[in-house]
Amino acid sequence: MIKAIPFLLALALTALAQDATKDEAQVWRLEKAYWEYVKANDLEKYRALWHEDFVGWPFVSSVPVHKDHITDWITANTSKGVKLQSYSIERLAIHVIGDVAIDHYRIKTTWANSEGADIKTDAFRITHTWMRTHGTWQILGGMSAPVNSEGK
Repeated sequence: MIKAIPFLLALALTALAQDATKDEAQVWRLEKAYWEYVKANDLEKYRALWHEDFVGWPFVSSVPVHKDHITDWITANTSKGVKLQSYSIERLAIHVIGDVAIDHYRIKTTWANSEGADIKTDAFRITHTWMRTHGTWQILGGMSAPVNSEGK
C-alpha cells in the first residue's frame, strides 16, 4: 500500500495539470471571443463576459471603472462611425489557480470608418483576472495600457 502512494500522488498531480491546461485553453478562447464581440459590436455577449463585481482600469479611463462602464469605449467609437476592423493577439501568459485565472497579452487593433477605410491602429498590453463562477469564467478585474516605444 505504501508503495502505491507515490504513484497515486503522481497520477493526481497529472490530472490537476491537465485540468489547468484545459482551463487555460478555455480562458484563452473567451479572451478571443471578447474581441470578436467587440468587432461585431455585440454588446450583450460582451457584457456577459464580465462579473457583476468587476473593477478594472482601462487605458481609456483616468480612473478604475465597474461593469456599468465596460462598453463605454466601444460605444464612444461606434457613435463616431468607427468600428474594429481587425486585430491580432499575442498570448504572453495564462495562469490558473483553482477558480481564478490571470492572463496577459498584447493586442494590435485596426479601426475603420463607416466606409470601411482603415483610420487608426492601436497596440496595447492587457491583463485580465477571470473567476470561474456558476460553471463559467467571467472577468473580475483587469488593466490595459499602450505598449512601449518598442511595441512591448
